[in-house]
Amino acid sequence: MLWRGAAVLLGVCCATMARADDCLAYKLNPNVNITTPQWVKEVVQPLRPMDLLHGNVIATLDDNYDIIADITSIEDGFCVAIKSVNASVGYSNFLVQIDMRHSPYSCSYNAILAHEDGHIRAYLSVIDDFADELKTSVYAAADSITPIFVKNSSDISAAVDELNAELQAHPDLILIKQKINAAQEIRNKRVDQNDTGETLRRCFE
Repeated sequence: MLWRGAAVLLGVCCATMARADDCLAYKLNPNVNITTPQWVKEVVQPLRPMDLLHGNVIATLDDNYDIIADITSIEDGFCVAIKSVNASVGYSNFLVQIDMRHSPYSCSYNAILAHEDGHIRAYLSVIDDFADELKTSVYAAADSITPIFVKNSSDISAAVDELNAELQAHPDLILIKQKINAAQEIRNKRVDQNDTGETLRRCFE
């Protein structure tokens, strides 16, 4: 009986694998569209003490991927493949913090805000410069993912979620995110290095 049960299990497994192989014929060359989100800037003066001579920028990087699936009905089920990927990748929010001892729109307030605006430009420039490489990475990831076989139409939504998870876990996407993070760190350090602080010092003379 044990051997018979194992044979039945093996048969089911092989049948599922065969159906998955059948789905390879329905793999598509995915279309990739990438946009950047509209960003906003908010300037606040926290109640907690800050460095009098330095502000701070908190940048929010969003990366959202929406998969459009191609569904093909085959014997005993459906093949779910990636047809296109609509991605939105970029900075959506910049929270600028300035010490409350600087009166709004005063000389020192404006000097610090101008410096923090330089950091915002650095963040945005990274996304612009990596646009082509980002699209290439998303395409490579999507193109490497094979269709999924499901037996029931009720399982299609879960299959699309699985495709999305596989896309976002792909090494090419992980690598490009690491490159973007590294580039923004370098550019933000450069903003600080290129600022002599002379504009702010003049405010206190």
